[in-house]
Amino acid sequence: MDPKEFCIRGKQMVDYIIDYTESLDKRRKVFPEVKPGYLRPLLPNYAPEEAESFEDVIADLERVIMPGMTHWSSPHFHAYFPSTFSYPSLLAEMMITATSCIGFSWASCPAATELEIVMLDWLGKAFQLPAEFLSDSGGDGGGIIQRTASDATLMTLLSARHKTLTKLEREQPNQVNGTHLNKLVAYMSDQAHSSAERAAIIGAVRVRKLPSDEKFSMRGVELEKVIAQDKANGLVPFYLCATLGTTSSCAFDNILELGPICQREGIWMHIDAAYAGSAFICPEFRPLLNGVEFADSFDFNAHKWMRHWQIPLGRKFNSLKLWFVLRLFGMKKMQELIRLDVAMAREFEEFVHKDERFEITNEVKLGLVCFRLKGSNELNRHLFEAVNKEGKIHITSTELRSKYTLRFAICMGNTRESVRFAWEYISSKATALLSSPSEYGN
Repeated sequence: MDPKEFCIRGKQMVDYIIDYTESLDKRRKVFPEVKPGYLRPLLPNYAPEEAESFEDVIADLERVIMPGMTHWSSPHFHAYFPSTFSYPSLLAEMMITATSCIGFSWASCPAATELEIVMLDWLGKAFQLPAEFLSDSGGDGGGIIQRTASDATLMTLLSARHKTLTKLEREQPNQVNGTHLNKLVAYMSDQAHSSAERAAIIGAVRVRKLPSDEKFSMRGVELEKVIAQDKANGLVPFYLCATLGTTSSCAFDNILELGPICQREGIWMHIDAAYAGSAFICPEFRPLLNGVEFADSFDFNAHKWMRHWQIPLGRKFNSLKLWFVLRLFGMKKMQELIRLDVAMAREFEEFVHKDERFEITNEVKLGLVCFRLKGSNELNRHLFEAVNKEGKIHITSTELRSKYTLRFAICMGNTRESVRFAWEYISSKATALLSSPSEYGN
């Protein structure tokens, strides 16, 4: 493909993307009907020997790919958490791909290295983070764009492990190889994302899951109790992963209680705010981050704060996307979009409250509502299956205190009309289910 053809095809691709994103509400299903293994029979067994036409490739997008797509940008997608698509981000992605930059060192691409440092400082200041988290404060702080929150958690745990082992080896030399490592203990809530436990497994350290309170929050009293027990048994507490906005229910660990304990005990406190963190750019939600001054590291959404760099050496120029988005949206517009999402979650919460058949199972602080029918887990499983069966809307489920619970997330593309449609659809399925035989335990 030469530059002239690229110009033509590029315009066609942009038109296709716009047609796709602008017609998502008209697509019959949000969640695909295909079965595992659907795609292989639709494709040849070998790559083509000769080049195929652009028209054939685009045609196969609809024939092969779209039938298996879950449409995350659909106004009727209410599963997981919001996706990251935006037109400014897409424009930057084109430029990133065109530059073919692999920023493994400053010399490999000075702009990629330095823009990322500045962009993470921009965000840190938008969150009103303490100066020690910023690279322009003259200290050891600064941010780095990791691939995922899972990478961020692993990196912080490994950093805390290295720091603690170095200290122990200095204080207690000549120990049998591995003795110090076998004593290390990491802590997290029973509501923490599975990646936190996986990080401890990869780091070859013990892990303790602390019970959360009635609001699914990890509290200081439980941490103090288990620390005392572990120290009495000769173990070394070294790391705590606190969560702001858990995956299951968007619960918030009490970092104002946890932080001082970690500081007193010399424990590295990492804050995982992968979902909720973006909301902290709004002043009214910033108090949810109070206590971050006790933290050693903090990650949010796709942008992670670290003391060190990441595991992969090669790096994409992703800070360019951040630069485009922050400049072409502006902080006020981003705050406005976040506030709208939270307002729609509140509206859905009100729908649930007004229907006496349902109950809310989480404290709704941001864009996630956890709810269920008053009744058995089996009844709610059947409701979940009925809601998702036709693919008109897509939600997910979880278990909170052994209660099977439906999760309704406000995601990209949702509107007040789509939220009302979703509630009316869920309500109608509940009505049909409750009028069925008692086999469902209602």
